[in-house]
Amino acid sequence: MMSPSIEPFNEVKYKALMDGLECNEVLMSSVRQYEPFRVDSHFYEKKYAKVKSALSVFPCEFLKNLVSKPIQTGHTPSMLIEEYYGGTIPLVKTNNLHENEISTGFSHYLTPKGNTTISRTELSQDDIITTIIGASEEIVARSALVTKEILPANINQNIVQIRINPRKMMPEYVNAYLNSFYGKQYLLYLSRQTEQVNLNCKEVEIVLIPEMSEKFQEKIAILSKSADEQLEKARKTYGECEELLGDFKEKVQDKAPVTSVKLCSESYGKSGRLDAEYYQNKYEYYEKLLNTSETVKSLCEVHDRTFVPKENEDYRYIELSNVGSVGEISGVDTVVGINLPSRARRKVKKGQVLVPSVEGSLQSCALITNDFDECLCSTGFYVLDSNQINSETLLVLFKSNAIQSLMKQRCSGTILAGITKDELLSMPLPKIDDELQKRIANKVQHSFELRARAKQLLEDAKCAVEMAIEQGEDIALKWLESKMIPEEV
Repeated sequence: MMSPSIEPFNEVKYKALMDGLECNEVLMSSVRQYEPFRVDSHFYEKKYAKVKSALSVFPCEFLKNLVSKPIQTGHTPSMLIEEYYGGTIPLVKTNNLHENEISTGFSHYLTPKGNTTISRTELSQDDIITTIIGASEEIVARSALVTKEILPANINQNIVQIRINPRKMMPEYVNAYLNSFYGKQYLLYLSRQTEQVNLNCKEVEIVLIPEMSEKFQEKIAILSKSADEQLEKARKTYGECEELLGDFKEKVQDKAPVTSVKLCSESYGKSGRLDAEYYQNKYEYYEKLLNTSETVKSLCEVHDRTFVPKENEDYRYIELSNVGSVGEISGVDTVVGINLPSRARRKVKKGQVLVPSVEGSLQSCALITNDFDECLCSTGFYVLDSNQINSETLLVLFKSNAIQSLMKQRCSGTILAGITKDELLSMPLPKIDDELQKRIANKVQHSFELRARAKQLLEDAKCAVEMAIEQGEDIALKWLESKMIPEEV
């Protein structure tokens, strides 16, 4: 009699199991030729053999022979030393680095003193940075070219800095290759997969880069530079939105006296706050500047209904690190429900605005466009919309210096200071003229379109590299020449 705990033979399950097995026979003599010496099965998977075979028809060079300085990882300065943090120099972490993109939702900013402790990896324009440590293959081997938008900046220990010597190879081409299927797979091929996926500098050094013609590299560089131009136009266009708000964007640190004297009835009796910062004159200046009796509560609705994800379903999840400098969202990861963080409990809709609740991240407000409708976001965001202010104007208002300063004033807490829902709702918020709202909306949308163009140009560069490897450089060149470089806008 069969034990009830033992299932009967299932031919379908057995076949599925066997089909998933892979066997690859490798001679020990060939194993010994690899440097570093590897005996793990991951290193000999057939998918990587196909990548190496595709590259074997090209002359290739080790990455270490193309750099102008040693490839090296960054570092995180001691969090215990307060004077290292709170500056303006972003520390780029793994969650800031996506394929061909560095998102600007930075969680930590270094002071010049903090940056000095890791000055050896201070970034320069046209550096390539690549993730080398992550929980999964999806996180490792992400690469992006450093642009002046984020500079000055530095990196932590999970990222490597690669500075290509332009006399040996064009950095734009190397970046496009590392972002291509073949570049990413070669990095993953060299990785070690234990509890985390890991690469070290020595392994990154021996990534093979196919040597393409100077003409082909120049075409890739043109696409990359055009992408950078589109990003610059996007930043300028968004800046025009801020100009339309007039004095709301103004910084007043030098205009308001530092000393403020308040009666108890005017201070603690009203607010319940005893911290001196709360009563700085600059905040009164901003409230007078806004000149409104309206509040966030009277003009907006906060959507804080809890959404419970299903364990076996996939969800796109928006984190702070996915938010760009002008409120755009990019690089969103798809995560199965059971692996989502416990804070992923808000479902967002097109037209809503995300407002961070934690001090230090308040600037990372974001607009939910059609591309991110029905995504999940963290409970660390307040989700707002308004039937009196369009979403683009709402975004620009919350990113303005006036609103940002008043949000910072209302933050409380010790270990992790933040703004409560009640404090947010009580904040003054001006109602903007309808015609002005339309002008702001048009400019924000145009800014987002320019960023989308930039992203597509970088995608074209990556595709061209893949085409050159798979079909030959001549075919890839013809395809590149057919691509239209965006005209001046």
